[in-house]
Amino acid sequence: MSGVSVKGVELLSRWLLVLLVLLAPRHGNTHPQCLDYKPPFQPREPLVFCKEYAKFGCCDLEKDDKISQNFYKIMDYFDYSGYVTCAKYIRTILCQECSPYSAHLYDAEDANTPMRELPGLCGDYCSEFWHQCRYTISLLTDNNATVGIEDDRNKFCNFLELKDREYCYPNVLSDDKLNANLGDVRADPEGCLQLCLQEVANGLRNPVAMVHADDGTHRFFVAEQLGYVWTYLSNGSRIDRPFLNLTKAVLTSPWAGDERGFLCMALHPRFTVVRKAYVYYSVSVKKEERIRISEFTLSADDMNQLDHSSERTILEVVEPASNHNGGQLLFGHDGYLYIFIGDGGRAGDPFGKFGNSQNKSTLLGKVLRLDVDNNDDMDPYSIPSDNPFLGEKSSLPEIYAYGVRNMWRCSIDRGDPITGQGRGRLFCGDVGQNKFEEVDLIVKGGNYGWRAKEGFSCYDNRLCRNSSLDDILPIFAYPHKLGKSVTGGYIYRGCQMPNLNGLYIFGDFMSGRLMSLKENQSTGKWEYKEMCMGKGQTCRFPKLINSYYKYIISFAEDEAGELYFLATGAPSASARAGVIYKIVDPSRRAPPGKCSFKPTLVKIKGKLIPFHPTEEFVIDKKPMTTAMPTTTARTTATTTLRTPLTTMRSTTTRPTYRPPTATLKATAKPATTRATVKPSTMRATIKPLTTRATVKPAATPSNPTSMQQRPTGTATPALTTSWRQVMTARPGHATTLSRQRTSLSYTRPTVTPKPRPLLTTGARRPSPPTARPLTLPQPHDTVRPPPLGVTTNRPQTTPRPMYWTAGTKPTTQRPNFILSKAQDKLLKGQSDKIDRSTRNRVNKKERGSKPGKQRRRKHRAGSVRLISAEQLSDRGRVEIYIRGEWGTVCDDLFSSKAATVVCQQLGFPVALRVAKRAELGGGSGSILLDDVECEGTERTLLDCKRAKVGKHNCAHDEDVGVVCGYYHDEDK
Repeated sequence: MSGVSVKGVELLSRWLLVLLVLLAPRHGNTHPQCLDYKPPFQPREPLVFCKEYAKFGCCDLEKDDKISQNFYKIMDYFDYSGYVTCAKYIRTILCQECSPYSAHLYDAEDANTPMRELPGLCGDYCSEFWHQCRYTISLLTDNNATVGIEDDRNKFCNFLELKDREYCYPNVLSDDKLNANLGDVRADPEGCLQLCLQEVANGLRNPVAMVHADDGTHRFFVAEQLGYVWTYLSNGSRIDRPFLNLTKAVLTSPWAGDERGFLCMALHPRFTVVRKAYVYYSVSVKKEERIRISEFTLSADDMNQLDHSSERTILEVVEPASNHNGGQLLFGHDGYLYIFIGDGGRAGDPFGKFGNSQNKSTLLGKVLRLDVDNNDDMDPYSIPSDNPFLGEKSSLPEIYAYGVRNMWRCSIDRGDPITGQGRGRLFCGDVGQNKFEEVDLIVKGGNYGWRAKEGFSCYDNRLCRNSSLDDILPIFAYPHKLGKSVTGGYIYRGCQMPNLNGLYIFGDFMSGRLMSLKENQSTGKWEYKEMCMGKGQTCRFPKLINSYYKYIISFAEDEAGELYFLATGAPSASARAGVIYKIVDPSRRAPPGKCSFKPTLVKIKGKLIPFHPTEEFVIDKKPMTTAMPTTTARTTATTTLRTPLTTMRSTTTRPTYRPPTATLKATAKPATTRATVKPSTMRATIKPLTTRATVKPAATPSNPTSMQQRPTGTATPALTTSWRQVMTARPGHATTLSRQRTSLSYTRPTVTPKPRPLLTTGARRPSPPTARPLTLPQPHDTVRPPPLGVTTNRPQTTPRPMYWTAGTKPTTQRPNFILSKAQDKLLKGQSDKIDRSTRNRVNKKERGSKPGKQRRRKHRAGSVRLISAEQLSDRGRVEIYIRGEWGTVCDDLFSSKAATVVCQQLGFPVALRVAKRAELGGGSGSILLDDVECEGTERTLLDCKRAKVGKHNCAHDEDVGVVCGYYHDEDK
């Protein structure tokens, strides 16, 4: 019996251990994220106020300063003892916007649900906050839910507490597992680096290449295997006229896996001056298959189209078989054109005694280098004087390197953006025979071993033992259990994802694997890391996806150096299953503003086709541009809806790959982050802490609470005229208090107590701070406060606080046309009355109509009106009539051009001003339009680019207002 009991106990213990492992938090499924749904960053300049996030977080110096200003506005309500007691809590709570885990603390991971106004606190910390400073919560939020909860700790902490103990404050920053390697690319338990993707283009037929002009326009050109090349602008839209159309000349077929067709294009490195493009494609000449390299000149009338009549053949090579066509063109940093040609096809390079690749009297199986400059009045190309085999007998002078099998996708390293290290290196993926795939670093005159070697192993033993082979081994080779057809990639040298700098990212066409190599600077060896799609919460943010089509055809970089890959779900030149994906690191980004650019203007002839993603974004938000025309068919995909925060961290992820030929239907509208269009209107910052004071009631004669409307001669508590107290805190250390001037220079931790009237009995709101003189206190007048970490004789639980003053929170000075909250409420109550009065004025009874009946005017779709609290006809909140109802317009992207459309609809010649963020009142009905972009010449807002009717993620505090007039100067 005892033996059985021991066994039972052991078995039970094992089951408990397994259960604990299964229930343990999966830290690897959550990445740090900011309130703008983007990864954290290292600020370009150190933070001054929220110092604990100066190395890595979600705030730059500008945001840090706004938080600091908001802190001091709040602290103006406190006397000296209140400052000492509560400042550390208020500062800590405000600074959580800068935390690298702010998205988790504010429950902002799901963009479809309301975000918390205050960060989620851990239970113990919330109880401590309640005991010390419970009545300060009304200063931190405008939410009416805080009314009446200060005296009940359970209600108070139910409002503030975040139940997930791993992600509440302060636990989130003290968890070693969460913060280990914070900001680095995170690997899954198998060591696979987790990345995310952004869909850039779709509906392509085997997209084989993507190149840019390096001319400041940031457009890129995408080639399809059929022979089309399309122009895409930096906003994602495509020009409907092809940049090049060689479909009648290109030799290809709809067979899956056919290697023939239009294979590559390269633009001259001085394209803005030379205006030439070079293409690589398959042709049939008298039933003989050939590779043709041709030159085209840019059209004189259209900067987005080549002159099809200008084709000039540079080089033709006969193909003995229909496979191993090579297919890479690129310009090196030396200005020469490099051409990569396959070995001629069939298995094992059976041509001649040693095969084509080792035979330098043929161009097959070679890397060629040509000089195509200054060729207008002479031969189509010349031989660079330093080509390695220029003077060698029986060797063709075009050859730069040899011994290659079928190099598919090569790239030039831009070099480290700071040191320039690696600049000009030439990387290639060389497709193997039946055992190994390899990545090579191409050098002048190099022999890459085929057919003697395949990867590191011997393929032809007789050739492999030849001591004169002197071949160059690959920097990396992998067996066919990982993949069977390498697709060469790029060294990442972009700006947006600093973690990826120096990483060579490539893939495999057959297995769909994404892989990477990193050079070890000390040994010179290349270390391999597989790359996979982020799991769990990692990619569940706007514009990001974590699945892609399996067949990776090519890689590309844009003008800014950001990295992309081109893939398809059906490897046929006739299937519109091709998609372009941008590679995104969810762990870290560059500081805001560092990577911004303004594209050069592109003159367009023809129409623009807006981009609409086929893959539903993980978060259901608006498309990047306007919706596709209803006549255009599009392929869409389905993803799983977001789960609540309490369950999403254990949710299984979507499959990595989608079925190659499935046509799926979207269940929700694809998402975009507003940060890419207009950061100030993102949901994550709908109610920033730094502007909360501005939504309080404006001062009126009966309620003179505005801090800017004080009697003449009194001082405003502005940062420019007073000394401030600055608190610096680090996790695990006592919070310190110091004095700060607006120049952000620090002095010894001293403070001048500010005289405050005590809180009257029963009062729950502070009064305006006492006016202070403009003269600054001298150092010898200051009184040193006790450090905030030191316990004083004050009670541990505070009664109704005696250290903060009565009254309402200060409000920022508003222009006289901004409505107060009381006026907003009045407006909401009167909107229906205004509508009725408008109808009564317009729809008078007509002769012959029956008594007591009125004919209601039928509004046309797109009709607009301005709703004004003062019932003014020339200004107010914009409302639009669509689908039989009136609704409001969100201020996202709404510019003066859109305002002009509204005003002209209403009979006014000009729009004087766009009033955003509901400063002319918020509506109470539906929000019907969002992301409205007009040229200013449209008849109605419905004729402008916009999101779909009713599709938005706005609130009525973002309703747009317009002021119309007859002159451009409103004062006239």
